Amino acid sequence: MESDEIKRRIIELQVEHRDLDEAIARLAEQPGIDEIRLRRLKKRKLQIKDAIYMLQMQLVPDIPA
Repeated sequence: MESDEIKRRIIELQVEHRDLDEAIARLAEQPGIDEIRLRRLKKRKLQIKDAIYMLQMQLVPDIPA
């Protein structure tokens, strides 16, 4: 992936991460919480966070030791 593609993908993932955060907050406020759905959303949110981190690491040039 090129730098511009990586940056674009990071932005897309950040938007999805923020949307999931809002969805999790709304779901947690509801009576009779669907625990399985809540756990799945939280797991997906963590996967997105990891993906963002990995993409950001691709943007950092390697520094020789």
